[in-house]
This record gives sequence, structure tokens and C-alpha cells, in this order.
Amino acid sequence: MSLPPGFLDELKSRLPITQVVGRKVVWDQKKSKQQQGDMWAPCPFHQEKTSSFHAVDRSGHYKCFGCQASGDVIKFVQETENASFMEAVEILAAEAGMQMPSPDPKAREKADLRTQLYEINEAALQFFYRSLDTRAGAEARAYLQRRGLKPQTRDTFEIGYAPGGFQALFDEMTHKGVKPELLIQAGLAKASQKGGKPYDVFRDRIIFPIRDAQKRCIGFGGRAMDANDPAKYLNSPETPLFDKSRVVYNIGPARAASGKKGQIILAEGYMDVIALVEAGFETACAPMGTAITEAQLETIWAASSEPVLMMDGDTAGQNAAHRAIERALPLLKPGRSLRFATVPAGKDPDDLIRSEGVDAMAATLEAARPMIALMWERAIQGKTFDSPERRAALDAELRRQLGQIGDGSIRSHYGAAVKELRDALFGYGGAAKGKGLPRSGGNFRAGRWQATPLPSDELRASDLARDGLDSSQTLEAVILAILGSFPDMIPGNVDLLERLEPRDSETEVLRVALLTAPDELSGEEFIKHLQVSRALAPLETLKARRHVALNPCFKVGRGGELDAEAARLALQEAGAKLIARRGWHREIQDAQDEIHDATDEGLTWRLGQVAERLQHPEADAEETVAEMVTAPNGLEMDRAAVERARSVLDGITFEKKRR
Repeated sequence: MSLPPGFLDELKSRLPITQVVGRKVVWDQKKSKQQQGDMWAPCPFHQEKTSSFHAVDRSGHYKCFGCQASGDVIKFVQETENASFMEAVEILAAEAGMQMPSPDPKAREKADLRTQLYEINEAALQFFYRSLDTRAGAEARAYLQRRGLKPQTRDTFEIGYAPGGFQALFDEMTHKGVKPELLIQAGLAKASQKGGKPYDVFRDRIIFPIRDAQKRCIGFGGRAMDANDPAKYLNSPETPLFDKSRVVYNIGPARAASGKKGQIILAEGYMDVIALVEAGFETACAPMGTAITEAQLETIWAASSEPVLMMDGDTAGQNAAHRAIERALPLLKPGRSLRFATVPAGKDPDDLIRSEGVDAMAATLEAARPMIALMWERAIQGKTFDSPERRAALDAELRRQLGQIGDGSIRSHYGAAVKELRDALFGYGGAAKGKGLPRSGGNFRAGRWQATPLPSDELRASDLARDGLDSSQTLEAVILAILGSFPDMIPGNVDLLERLEPRDSETEVLRVALLTAPDELSGEEFIKHLQVSRALAPLETLKARRHVALNPCFKVGRGGELDAEAARLALQEAGAKLIARRGWHREIQDAQDEIHDATDEGLTWRLGQVAERLQHPEADAEETVAEMVTAPNGLEMDRAAVERARSVLDGITFEKKRR
């Protein structure tokens, strides 16, 4: 079966060779350069201990310097899978998400057409290039000079000029024997709606030829010289050669340069790319328009695992950045992401380089931020979160974005990062991690939300607090085990999950996996989500703990199923107890602050009463299930427990004031 023109090129562009080879070898991390797609490993074709097998994404080839085996991605699959050429293509097409073409008796005719269109584009390129040096191109040359474009740069990018008038290119090409219908198919001319001759698509524009990764001219971009032209930039229409959604301007040279100079830089337009390359940033390229597509992301990732998207600092630039994030989230994989560099508002890369120099551009690229930073910034920008409803809205938006991430391990790490940022914003979690931010909740004081500080180290080590802290871990284990076993209960207990503070990384992975699980998952799909998120093992570990396993809700009934009603009640009880205990800790901390310099027998007796309540909260927790109140700091607590604590602590405060 013959394959349509361009099919194999598309297949190879979608599958970096290191991705395919990586299934059969173990990369030498010391010798390899993963960011550049330049990898070394022991050869899979002969027995060896040294890493003599070399695979490079930018060339798409591999070679072993021991046994001399070499080839491209198709040959590698042929050799390792003992497959024929077409079988190897079918294997790779399935991996790349491409449908194998049906037998096409007109394949040769299509191939001939594409060959003709390549030749026509090359001829048109030469016409545009020559036209820039004519009298008609004087204004275009002056514009390029004002932009500081060097003569050698014009030659490198083959910049030209499309003369004004309606048939300048059409007359030139038809005079050389090119058929009008071929010019139309190449996207260089349009048929007249009035019955006249076809007319040129590009008129009075600076022309930027667009080449594919194989250096073939597939289309053109044109910048209007007339300031009143409604289309400042114009690209070739869709043709058998040109698909705007897949094309990346300057990708061939950028990919070649990335092997030496690292990350790919994705700018917004032709002139941005040219300015960057002229300044020494040779890995610059650009999509065909401000909205990058999934196909363009795949093309760029094939050249660089973490490209930098350079965006303008204005609103349009920031919106483009967030559209790129939305497109990228479902495609993320370990070691494959995006970073974002922002040019100051009112400037483009060319302006920044000319006004502040190459070092300023280098610093801007060095300061590129990860995707999570932009996601968080957009989520909280211009908003206040002084009510539970506003915080819930923030949580819902963040969960929506995290739910788009297809890879479970990436989703889990993003969830952990969001939790850390959220804790810092609301005053949770920072102090324990050395960031100067309290881990506890907070209170409304003087009309503002203020964080309550952690108990002191002395208080944590005391007999008064030790039992309560240990019991909190026990309660958290029960809560996570129940929600991991009954995923349909997760949506109604998101707030409780977010309040948990696991003390080991595996339990935190489980907590994040439960938070990021889509609501509709259950049964095998939920188990698969836990497996992908690496949370299934932590769940089984928790369920095996004695104090969890003995809970009545984990006893298997006659039908082989767990008791959902018992689980609901156990979850309600554990949640109430945990919240009550945390409330006691905060009350004790407030008392400690108030009586820091005052001690007598009366105060000691009263603190003893608080300790007694703390050590035996079960009765309070049981009552809490029936009657809960919301404290000023947003915590749900047992009404009777709060009143008893207040009566004790009010007595302490009165005793201090009396003294």
C-alpha cells in the first residue's frame, strides 16, 4: 500500500525518537541531555555495559557506536519488534493517534500535485525576494531598515515583498507556464467573483516565507504596508501543503539550534522571531497566530521538553498565555511542560532588545515562570477571599483546571502545589515548613482575616497536647480510608479533605488523589485513578492499620460489600472529633497567649479542666454530630463544647485581669 505524501513526515514529527526508543532502553542520566532530546544508553541490539547507543530528537535518528546500528524511528521499530516496514508504520501510527490511510489509487496523482506546489512556492519566493530590491519595494526596505534588520538577516529568512496591484505575481507565474488553477491551489491566487482573471492573495506586503522541518516552502506570511489595511498580517490559506493549525514558523532552524542552546522559545510573530534570532536567541519560533494549538504544542515538545512561551505583558498577551495553558493541561506528561516569559507591557521582544539590550532579554527568559504560577495568579487576581463562599468558588475553579490534566502523577503534584499555595493564602501550613506562614486556620479580628499562630514547641511536647496530636493522625487515617473506599462520599466532604494535614508524603499523595478524582468516578475507574495517581498503595497501607481495620464500616457483609451506612456514620463521627480537637488546640493556644506571664493555683486548675476535656472528647464529638455551629474562623464545632471551653477560658481571662 502506498502512503499519501507527507504521512511519514507527520508521523515522525509527532513521535520523538527518544520517546519510542525509551521503551526499550534505560537512559544514562549522567551522559544524556534530556532537555535537548540528546540521549545515550547501552545498545539494545548487542550486549554491552557502556552507553554507546545515541538517539537525537532533532535529527530523528539513532546510532550505536559499538555495533554501528543506525536508522530512524521506523527502522528502530522494525528491528526491535521484528516487523515489516508497513507493520512498523501501523504500530507508530496507533501510538501517534494517526489513522492509517486507506488504499488510494490516486496517491501518485496527489504526490505529483504536492511536488508541483512545492516548486511553485519556491518560484514565488524568488519573485518576492527580487521584488524587495525594486523601486516598488522601496517603502518596504525603509520599514525593515527602521526596524534595524541587518542585510544578512534578510537573506537568512528570505524576506521579500509582494508588489501592489492585482496580478503582479499571477502574470509573472503564468508567463512562465504555471497554470492558473495551480496558483489557486497553492494559495497564491484567488478566483475572481466577477468573471475576471484570478488575482494575487498577497499585495503590497512584506513577505515571510514559511518552511517546514524538511526546509520545503509550504506557504507565506505577509505584513501589510498600508496602515489602514484591516488585516495587518495575512497567512496563506489552507492548501495541500499548508495547515495553519500545525505549522510552526522557523521550527527547522530552531530545532537544530536547540541541540546546542537548550530551550525552544515560542514568540508571537514573525518579527519577534527574527529579532530574537538576530540577537543570538536562535531557538526562537512562532505559531501561525496568537492561539497555539495542540498540534503545534506537540511539534514544539518534540524539539524541547520545556519550551518557553514569550508573551506580551498586555491583556491580550496574558489571555494568550492562559489559552495556551488550557490547551497544554490535558497533554502534560512527566518531563514535558511549559514556562512563560513576559515582556514588559507596551513592548515586544524587538523593543526590549533595542531599548535595554540582549542581557535584558536573557534575564527575561531566565525569569520564565512555570504553568502553576500563572494558573494560581489568574485564579486569585483582583479577588478577596473573606468568606467561605468565595473560597469555595476558588477551590471549584482550581479543581476544574486540575481535572483537565490527563496524567495522574502530574495531576497529583499539581494538586499538592495548589494546596501549598492555598494554605499560604489562607494562613495554613507555612510555619511548619519554615516559610513564616501559620499552619492553623485564623480568625476575623479588627475586620480582617488574621492567622492564628501554631502552638509553641513546649506545648506540642507537653502531656497536655501529645495525646490530642496523636489522635488527630488516627482520625485522619480513618477519614482517608473511608473516602478511599466510598468515593461517592468525596463530593460532600471536600472541605473536610482540604482541612486534613497529613504528616507523610504518601498519605498526602492519597489526600490529593481523592481531591482531584472526578465526581463521576466509581468502581474500577476510581481504582484506576488511584493507581495512576500512585495513591492505591497508601490507601491499602492505611486500611491495614489496626485502628482503621477494626472500624465497623470495614467489616464485609454477607453480600461481600462494605456497609455504606456504617461508613457514613463513622466518617461523620471522625470528622466531628477531628474538628473538635483542632478547636481545642486553638483555644489552648489563645489561653497560653493570654496568661504568658501569670501563674497561680487557680489558673493551673482551670488549664487542667481544659486538658481533661481535650483528653476525653468523645462525648463532645458524639453531641457534635447532632448539633454543630460555625465558629468565626470558619470551623464547625460542637455548640456545647464551645460553650464549656469558653466558660473555662473566660474564667482564666478574668483571673488574669483581677491580678
